[in-house]
Amino acid sequence: VDPIPYDTPKPAGHTRFVCVSDTHSRTDGIQMPYGDILLHTGDFTELGLPSEVKKFNDWLGNLPYEYKIVIAGNHELTFDKEFMADLVKQDYYRFPSVSKLKPEDFDNVQSLLTNSIYLQDSEITVKGFRIYGAPWTPWFNGWGFNLPRGQSLLDKWNLIPEGIDILMTHGPPLGFRDWVPKELQRVGCVELLNTVQRRVRPKLHVFGGIHEG
Repeated sequence: VDPIPYDTPKPAGHTRFVCVSDTHSRTDGIQMPYGDILLHTGDFTELGLPSEVKKFNDWLGNLPYEYKIVIAGNHELTFDKEFMADLVKQDYYRFPSVSKLKPEDFDNVQSLLTNSIYLQDSEITVKGFRIYGAPWTPWFNGWGFNLPRGQSLLDKWNLIPEGIDILMTHGPPLGFRDWVPKELQRVGCVELLNTVQRRVRPKLHVFGGIHEG
């Protein structure tokens, strides 16, 4: 699937997907192109604070797309229950505004996304397309949904069923828009690459995550 200019007329009988990622609570003033289905591949907040999630949800509510499908990224800390459980046990809080939250503030934070369909290791079929979403990325500075490279990530990718039309992940597969100049290396996931190319083979793989890429 090749991207097309945003103002290209849509042929009759086609479905147009609008793909976006890493908006980080900076949606004010964004001019969104016309389309039928919005796919947002995570990092829609800075820290996953409920106030940020509500702001994002309000923005989604003003968009005209028939369907809006969202996954979390490593910045949606409150969406990662294991991360939050570990955070509140620490003596030193790296994320003070998050660590001050009470469990009841974020236990069901996904429910704040009333204007979208939230996917986390799950799938939905819309307009005949099977769409699967997963937030996991290789470990990077101890953010949310980080897992060690190797079997831990492969176990998550093995949950993706075959026959998926569109795969949404937060991070890229190895070798695709994953170059980080400061580190002089590619940081994409090789287990994801093998899963996409050898087993799942979706029609479209949408991802974000690496700003430099």
